[in-house]
Amino acid sequence: MILLWGRPAEAPLAGVQAALLRRGARVALFDEARACGASLSLAADSADGGALWLDGCRIDLAQVRGAYFRPYGAPPPQSVAPAARAAAARRSEQISAALWGWADIARATVLNRPALMASNASKPLQARLLAACGFDVPQTLVTSDAAAARAFAASQGAVIYKSVSATRSIVARLDAAAAARLDALSCCPVQFQQYVPGVDVRVHVVGEALFACEIRSPADDYRYAARQGLSTGLAACTLPDEVAARCRRAAAMLGLPLCGIDLRRTPDGRWLAFEANPSPGYSYFADATGAPIADAIATLLLGG
Repeated sequence: MILLWGRPAEAPLAGVQAALLRRGARVALFDEARACGASLSLAADSADGGALWLDGCRIDLAQVRGAYFRPYGAPPPQSVAPAARAAAARRSEQISAALWGWADIARATVLNRPALMASNASKPLQARLLAACGFDVPQTLVTSDAAAARAFAASQGAVIYKSVSATRSIVARLDAAAAARLDALSCCPVQFQQYVPGVDVRVHVVGEALFACEIRSPADDYRYAARQGLSTGLAACTLPDEVAARCRRAAAMLGLPLCGIDLRRTPDGRWLAFEANPSPGYSYFADATGAPIADAIATLLLGG
């Protein structure tokens, strides 16, 4: 049995479910919005012992051979009475915490184990690990000191800034308007990086399989190009053998059988690495390129 957990309509989860069903796999889908109505029991002395109940159906965790989790923390369904919503939300959090705990010790193939996904909470740590795999990384400063940020920007010429943590932020160039707000750094440290021109490449690592997608956009952050009225073009591409080997090395070092690695190919042929996403929204890239990423994930979950 393969256990899926998240929002049923979310494209990456739905894509993997469809790929599994095409193979005739037994699939149990745990809708996170209904977690408040579920029950979970775990045996403290076993990585397998335990069961998950949902709508009267029992999922024997010892029978789960693969698990793919993409929860977002959905609120209780609207059918829950307003007076009971706070209690329902607490119950959902408790079930989620217990299921995450199981995912760390289960003998099943888990994509990905929560403890190993935690490296994404520190972008500087990930950059150091990616550098250890042979990638170039941009000059970086993490600071809450406005004077240090100004000095770094002056030394680099062009600088971008973004979140230090796993919290998604929009990557942006440090222009005059942003520089005028640097005194606000005392409230929260920010990551500043040397701006390096080039072409972005997203690489999805799925076990030993690699799927590379080249992204061309004039936006500093192609994910939000449409908000600025700018275009984004995606196309499948082939990595040099050494770059492909570095990606596999990075995924293995991070303990992430499934990850999305963000690279940039510079005009002089260097390959920079920015980070590795431990729960990549692969469907955006697969839809544009036709890459069979969902099928590769299904194969990995089934033990391929």
